[in-house]
Amino acid sequence: MKNRPRLAAALAGVLAAPLVLVALPTGTAFAHGYVSSPASRQAQCANGTFKDCGAIQWEPQSVEGPKGLKSCNANLSQFAILNNDNKGWKVAQTGRSVTFNWTFTARHRTRDYDYFVDGRKVANFSGNNQQPPATVSHTVNVGSAGRHKVLAVWNIGDTANAFYSCIDINSK
Repeated sequence: MKNRPRLAAALAGVLAAPLVLVALPTGTAFAHGYVSSPASRQAQCANGTFKDCGAIQWEPQSVEGPKGLKSCNANLSQFAILNNDNKGWKVAQTGRSVTFNWTFTARHRTRDYDYFVDGRKVANFSGNNQQPPATVSHTVNVGSAGRHKVLAVWNIGDTANAFYSCIDINSK
């Protein structure tokens, strides 16, 4: 008889736990994404184009840092290889109008997407503070012909963070 209240309390806890987990607000750990084509530097590590990339090869979607950065690795030391412009990254041959395809492994409300070509902002697309679909595409005019480094930034709507992808292109 003494164990009956304990059993009832334990059963109530087991039944309530899933409801509590669903009701909790999601944090940035649940939002992940990267540019999959043209293949970003992290996509090249993940798909085996480059070896010895470190942890990024298993988690290309995890290059997350504060909004406003201009680095390929979001200032994360474990992804420092992404900042190495001399690595020999595969360069995508494109026109001056390039469609960038984002892949999201977990979606989060989106403020907007920014695109920088050689450090100069060239495009912004609103996310309407909505959760994106599993993939999103943007067509960006990269400007002049030649080799460029594009920094694509996914700015999250309800946190101070963003996700970063660098893509090497040669536009004609």
